[in-house]
Amino acid sequence: MNVWINKSFWARVARTILRNRIFILIILVGVTVFLGTKWENMRFTYTEANLLPDHHPVNIEYNEFLKIFGEEGNLIVIAVQDSSLFTPENFNRWNKLSKQLNAFPEIDFVISTDNLQTLVKDTKKQAFALHPFLEDTVKTVNEINTLKNTLFHKLPFYENLIFNQETQTIRTAIYIDKEIVNTSVRKDFVFNDFNPLIKKFEEETGLDVRVSGMPYIRTLNAQSIVDEIGIFIVAALSITSLIFFFFFRSFRATLISMVVVIIGVMWAFGILGLLQYEITVLTALIPPLIIVIGIPNCIFLINKYQQEIKKHGNQAKSLQRVISKIGNATLMTNVTTAAGFATFIVTESTLLKEFGIVASINILAIFILSLLIIPIIYSFMPLPKKKHLKHLNKKWIERFVSWMEKTVKHHRIAVYTTSLILLIASIIGIYQIRISGSLIEDIPQKTGFFEDIRFFEKEFDGIMPLEIMVDTKRKNGVLKLATLRRMEQVEEVISETPELSDPISVVDLVKYSKQAYYNGNPNYYQLPTSQENSFILSYAKKSSDQVDLLKNFVDSTGQVTRITTFMKDIGTEKMERIEENLWNKINKVLPADRYDVTMTGKAFLFTKGTKYLVKNLVISLTLAIFLISLFMAYMFRSFKMIIISLIPNIFPLLITAGMMGFIGIPIKPSTILVFSIAFGISVDDTIHFLAKYRQELTENHWRITKSVYAALRETGVSMFYTSIVLFFGFSVFMISSFGGTVALGGLVSATLLFAMLANLVLLPSLLLSLEKNIANKKVLKKPNFDILPDKDAKK
Repeated sequence: MNVWINKSFWARVARTILRNRIFILIILVGVTVFLGTKWENMRFTYTEANLLPDHHPVNIEYNEFLKIFGEEGNLIVIAVQDSSLFTPENFNRWNKLSKQLNAFPEIDFVISTDNLQTLVKDTKKQAFALHPFLEDTVKTVNEINTLKNTLFHKLPFYENLIFNQETQTIRTAIYIDKEIVNTSVRKDFVFNDFNPLIKKFEEETGLDVRVSGMPYIRTLNAQSIVDEIGIFIVAALSITSLIFFFFFRSFRATLISMVVVIIGVMWAFGILGLLQYEITVLTALIPPLIIVIGIPNCIFLINKYQQEIKKHGNQAKSLQRVISKIGNATLMTNVTTAAGFATFIVTESTLLKEFGIVASINILAIFILSLLIIPIIYSFMPLPKKKHLKHLNKKWIERFVSWMEKTVKHHRIAVYTTSLILLIASIIGIYQIRISGSLIEDIPQKTGFFEDIRFFEKEFDGIMPLEIMVDTKRKNGVLKLATLRRMEQVEEVISETPELSDPISVVDLVKYSKQAYYNGNPNYYQLPTSQENSFILSYAKKSSDQVDLLKNFVDSTGQVTRITTFMKDIGTEKMERIEENLWNKINKVLPADRYDVTMTGKAFLFTKGTKYLVKNLVISLTLAIFLISLFMAYMFRSFKMIIISLIPNIFPLLITAGMMGFIGIPIKPSTILVFSIAFGISVDDTIHFLAKYRQELTENHWRITKSVYAALRETGVSMFYTSIVLFFGFSVFMISSFGGTVALGGLVSATLLFAMLANLVLLPSLLLSLEKNIANKKVLKKPNFDILPDKDAKK
């Protein structure tokens, strides 16, 4: 027998806590202050979540791309779709805005109508030169019309980069300094400099400026996460305290519970700072999660204390029994809940690993806080009054327990039939679940910047970069005409794909060079022939300006180049089809024996990361089931009881998965969490019920029916209380503006509600129906420890 969970150990724990109350409170205050000092280390994420482990091949390829070309997600775009832009006053003001943006040190460079460069042929120097598209401010409408005609009809190189010819939308591309794009400097720039400048422009001109780009989206998204942390905490505290007060009708008990969970939240922030983890869309859920999970601990402990006071009125004895009896039970349920979260650690995804580590640590921490603070605070208070104990005799609770008993006793066939129908429907729904790997699917959809994302998808076919890196395996191999023609064939496939924007690469620059050689005639915007290539190349070699342009597309050796396109917000299935089509063409025209080709980019990474997590979901959930099965085996020493205990916990997960299929909620990083979280929490009720059932069997001389009903009456009320708190507590997440968080809250709440009904109705029904197989002394031997109070703890 393990000493740490036997009766004598818990009796010693109770004596230690009650005899050292002041000292323990001082320690708790000290730990809280220490963790409070770590809040300054908390950092908010400034990059997209990397769902893949560092050693994953896709991650390695992406890092290799960054070494050669640097951060690819540093583009902010602004655009105006309004004919009134093409007036001298507004057009000049638009160009002035570009100058103002270019003046900021945080900006690397800006491409706009203000500083647009046209490639021209210098016949004297036999070289290409860059001339400004705009010489000076425009003064008349005729000047603007001339510029428009030149831009829309004679500069195909800039189409879909600076303008959309069909809708006459004008765009400015703003490239942020790659050194600061993933730091807090980006946030300060966006909120303190960029946004006020855009707002001022809109006020002066009356034009509606659309803004997007990954740095901008990430900044506003991160701020939304920060804003919601406080909302979640307040909402979770409010709803759980209201439900707690409704059950207990005691301001004192409610206040004590709030003190416990508030300290738990302070510890959660402190542990995040201590470990120096970033606050992401997942770790932001931990503080309110601690509130939701901590309140059931308080319910069990305070409910037990009030039961003991009602029974004999001895405060010291009551507090000792709260610690020695319920402390053991609460520890076991918190361990299983923490195990559910800890399974995310094995995914090797930094995002989920950090979430699993912090969540599991804090769940155990809230247990310690509950076990210490509640008995100690009550020890300094007078005994509860009769009005504080009235909730123990509520008639509606008695009616609820009677309904459960009646259902289990007389309607077991209906229970099994309903369960079977739900199971079949769930399996059908599971086959309809889709997988989503979209970077922007979960961002707040009622915000202006989400509408702007849709605008740029419509006008310019997306804002999420997808990169194809081509290594020619030889120095200066990129500018070989054969290579350019092969790349052009790949680009044709990209251009024909509706979900991708027209690509940008060295191919376009070479086409522009041919156009410039033929005096800017747009009909010559095409790759040169073999004969033309030699003299066009001779011009290019003498053009320092063109060499500078090449740096954006080709590495310093001329061996490696990139093809850049932008994706719309598409799901994993579409992305996989597009990827397959691209690879079919790439493998055909850029054979592996002559070229090394890599497909990468943040959107591509996220898609692959989602697929990776889905595969690991099965592993983490299987591990959670295995760990809890081991605990059940240690607790009951019966394989049959393990199977029976898993049925009411796996069944709700299947129902939830079926719901996701029917409702259309996809599997994605946020909803992947649902199953392990819900399983880890719902199994607590099973442990409480089965442990009490085992105890009743020994006390009632193996009379099955009497033991089941006694266990149902004894644990049903607390299970109902805690399930309702958890249901409404997780429902708090549904007020989020993030679609994934809303889905997480709703799905976990629904799963826990199904789990409560399964544990209170299906589980007792199974025990009664299978009594001959499981209810005997050989199958249910005395367990290794008692998780619930013995007979003296009964109501």
